[in-house]
Amino acid sequence: MSRIASRFDELRQARRKALVPYITAGDPEPGVTVDLMHALVAAGADLIELGVPFSDPMADGPVIQAAHERALAHGVSLRQVLDMVAAFRRDDGDTPLVLMGYLNPVEAMGYAAFAEAAAAAGVDGVLIVDAPPEESATLVTALRAAGLDQIFLTAPTSDAERLRRIAAVASGFVYYVSLKGVTGAATLDVADVAARVADIRAFIDLPIGVGFGIRDARSAERIARLADAVVVGSAIVARMAEHADDRDALLRAVSRFVAGLRVGMDNASTTEEVA
Repeated sequence: MSRIASRFDELRQARRKALVPYITAGDPEPGVTVDLMHALVAAGADLIELGVPFSDPMADGPVIQAAHERALAHGVSLRQVLDMVAAFRRDDGDTPLVLMGYLNPVEAMGYAAFAEAAAAAGVDGVLIVDAPPEESATLVTALRAAGLDQIFLTAPTSDAERLRRIAAVASGFVYYVSLKGVTGAATLDVADVAARVADIRAFIDLPIGVGFGIRDARSAERIARLADAVVVGSAIVARMAEHADDRDALLRAVSRFVAGLRVGMDNASTTEEVA
């Protein structure tokens, strides 16, 4: 059983939901990333989503776009991101880690070479934003051969046929993008999320994470009532940007915020949210 599957199984038995914070590797500078990953775990993260810096992060709003730019200004590459993962793994062999990014750097390295290097570093899953299920057969094959999960996105516009395609190839969990837009773009419609999560469950027998638009402990709590995982990115990255010049203040601010999300989520019951 993969680390991702094991973690969701543990959480299910404990009647808890997964908190999945996102950060961009190398933001605001490469030296802070590994310490920040450990701080996220200490504050209550169950999985970590680590962004691979890319020059055209099309699914991301201005907050995370700026994080990519800060990382790229330090020359952070995919291989350096894998080095960060390996450094994290020297002290943490348990927390599942998902790389989130775009296809170009993976294609440049080569699918098989990337999958082997990612697995050797300690990556558990990969979410490639611009690799839809219809075009991912070669990538899925390479990742599976290396023992890695491929996480796919679903959206408010995903129809039954798309959900069937995702169900046929996805592993680990699926990520429901709760908004029609980019990261950090709008306010959640919880009733709509509830309906769409139910639709996804009818087709896909994997844990469902919900992201985009989760800004605070209250919104995290509400989504934790509906989904198996809560993914928070822009709200964390924004706090990092506020303290980009003070490493200790950055770690404290992010830790406080993530701990608050954890408390909110742990307050959530397993009953369905009523909007």
